[in-house]
Amino acid sequence: MDKPHLDILDRIHAAYYQLTAAERKVADYVLANHAQVQFMSITQLADECGAAEATISRFCRSLKLKGFNAFKIELARHSAAVAASPSEKDTGSVSGYSLEVGSQAIDAVNQTVRLVEPEQVLRAVEMLEKAPYVVCIGSGGSMIMAQECAHMFSIVSGKFVAVSDSHMQMSAAATMAAGSVVILFSYSGATTSGLQVLELAKSRGISTILVTRFPKSPAATLADVVLRCGSNEGPFQFGSVPARIAQLVVVDVLFQEFYHRNQDSCEENIQSIASALSGMHV
Repeated sequence: MDKPHLDILDRIHAAYYQLTAAERKVADYVLANHAQVQFMSITQLADECGAAEATISRFCRSLKLKGFNAFKIELARHSAAVAASPSEKDTGSVSGYSLEVGSQAIDAVNQTVRLVEPEQVLRAVEMLEKAPYVVCIGSGGSMIMAQECAHMFSIVSGKFVAVSDSHMQMSAAATMAAGSVVILFSYSGATTSGLQVLELAKSRGISTILVTRFPKSPAATLADVVLRCGSNEGPFQFGSVPARIAQLVVVDVLFQEFYHRNQDSCEENIQSIASALSGMHV
């Protein structure tokens, strides 16, 4: 009987000479870069090893896996097993955890800052300025980021809202006026519900902004503006803190530019909100 979680690298070695020439090219790249591949999209891996996405899918099936996501899960299992091996690293104490958490957060911020494309930020802000209505959406952990975005902008403008239910997201896209904006938060850029909203928005003349890790994802091909966040997230991480921090950096950059360009109206709205809330604090 096969092991329930046969090490993926052993599985690749065992199947290597049964693979096609194109699949061996993928296998060679994975064996040499397996620590990084678990964080890639299928499009990114295809580009890196010079293969078609269909070849990647066939390679995964040749390993008796259902698809690319299942393949990444096996790579993550391998990495977890290696990480669990005895070492001198101080990961068993609060101090050790704190240092690791802090290091990951700093890396996420630094990666995102390096990925900021000023021209994309300016395009996004111009769209937000002109929009009569802005809907922030996402799925799962990304929806939390969408809510945070709507909350941040709500102190300077009343036209930003977050819509969490996937059906209501489609309803919003179906009824928004042309020139409105949808901001989609999707780390992978490959969620079905997000793609459906972007497709509908595009067909109705609604502008779209995507916040994602992968600039060559399916959603990126549909969005008018793509804002990239840093931080690598494995298949066992569903909305990791570093990934959220990276997306928050993108939101704050967007907010700061919007505020800078509309300072008078933003400050007026902030003063109005502060006055309205003044009686709600002890």
